[in-house]
Amino acid sequence: MIGDAQLLFPSIQTRRVQILIRSLARRLVQIFEMSKESDLMWVEKYRPVELSQIINQEDTVKRLKALVKNPLEMPHLLFAGPPGTGKTTAALCVAREIMKDYWRDYTLELNASNERGIDTVRERIKNFASYASPGNGVPFRIVLLDESDAMTHDAQTALRRIMEESFRTARFILTANYSSNIIEPIQSRCAIFKFQRLGRDVVVEYLATICKKEGVKCTKAALGLVYDNTEGDLRHALNLLQAASTMGEITEESVKRVSGLSGKAKVAEVIETALRGDFSSARLKMIELLQVGGMSEHDFIKFASDALSKSDFSSSIEALQATADTDYRLLLGANPDIQLTAYLARLAEIGRRQKGQLSDERDN
Repeated sequence: MIGDAQLLFPSIQTRRVQILIRSLARRLVQIFEMSKESDLMWVEKYRPVELSQIINQEDTVKRLKALVKNPLEMPHLLFAGPPGTGKTTAALCVAREIMKDYWRDYTLELNASNERGIDTVRERIKNFASYASPGNGVPFRIVLLDESDAMTHDAQTALRRIMEESFRTARFILTANYSSNIIEPIQSRCAIFKFQRLGRDVVVEYLATICKKEGVKCTKAALGLVYDNTEGDLRHALNLLQAASTMGEITEESVKRVSGLSGKAKVAEVIETALRGDFSSARLKMIELLQVGGMSEHDFIKFASDALSKSDFSSSIEALQATADTDYRLLLGANPDIQLTAYLARLAEIGRRQKGQLSDERDN
């Protein structure tokens, strides 16, 4: 009889084995994480695991806590805001609070800027989201799409259909730096949460707390410089802080040494060179920053905008328009090298024209 039952109901044994394997895997992961905690990067070591631990986003946290109390009534979510403000962390906290110990098993996390095409949506996302609810107190699966504003229009259109069809079995949490790059049909199907840029005092206080926990001496001026270089991006600030800590006490000098002023000063030098009309030198410095220094094109144009606002060309409508046009094209996915080269060429032309006008005025 027992043998017949096993033949008739093989799925029962299979299910029990699967649960046992998953429980063992989770325990092994926990043991591994505990043994390696001291070796973790600070940005992961101190990443919040509960919504209440997220700093400086009180209104957002309050609304999310209310949502997770009744998971079945939770809509799809869209987290929008600047980098390093807690969007991805909040999404992972939501997954933990809803699915408890099973959150790793039933959460699919993808970086949409890397897997941004329609094939990823149709294959990986659709297959994962279409599975029925697993039980074990888990109401549905969660699909976390990081940097979803980088997805192509076709991929977003396909994603909209999947979000509609799989609402019984899955919830989608999308994060984006610019919610305007998400198509309206997706936005209308999500509860939108705006994450604000972190303030200076909040970040400096948080960094001081981390230094105290790590037993690292620091000065308030040094922590202020970390904030100035990262502009409210807490992830970037923690990475910079940890790098500076390898030199002993965290001082202004150590922060400058490991960050190179986070590239801001170098980008300002590139912009200054271009505005002097020296396009070739400016382009060489720009290529070095991007290809050797590893700076992203988005950081470059952001720092360029800051440098321009502090230069003699801060009121130049043409220079400001060139910056806005380049930023827009980069967001659309245009080739960074071509766009930034064209940007420097426009600045050099503006600089030469301005120099010519000043020379004519002196002659007159």
